[in-house]
Amino acid sequence: MRLDRYDLAILAALQRDGRMSKQKLSEAIHLSPTPCWERLKRLERDGLIRGYRAELAIGKLLDVAHFMVEVTLSRHRQEDFVRFEEEVESHAEILSCYAVAGGFDYLLMVVAENIRKYQQNMESWLTEKLGVERYFTYVVTKTVKEARYFPLDEFWSARNFQ
Repeated sequence: MRLDRYDLAILAALQRDGRMSKQKLSEAIHLSPTPCWERLKRLERDGLIRGYRAELAIGKLLDVAHFMVEVTLSRHRQEDFVRFEEEVESHAEILSCYAVAGGFDYLLMVVAENIRKYQQNMESWLTEKLGVERYFTYVVTKTVKEARYFPLDEFWSARNFQ
């Protein structure tokens, strides 16, 4: 897939403001509306833009606790990883899950009403059938930084594009 500086500009602009009108987008990237719209549709069709959504201020809606969880599986066969990952997918309270290399297998971000509810959830989710050897929990006390968009400009400078 070949991208140019206009494609990169569209992606960067929409990450920051997904509600931007077609006219504002074309002005922001210095391209007339029709070619801008055609590029946008191609980026969507090619799967580079997965969707548009609202970013909620959850802290103003709910008082929830966040937990980072290291998980180590007792066995490391493909079917063990698949079983664990399918279980993770079935729980909305697990906001993210990363398979990692190092001293443990997965890093999860989990939310719950409180520590008691979190522990109940973990005891029901991480059953022996999942093959979890151990897990370590870290209570998030404060969010210092949370990415709202990917820093495209830091990875691709405009000179790398036509």
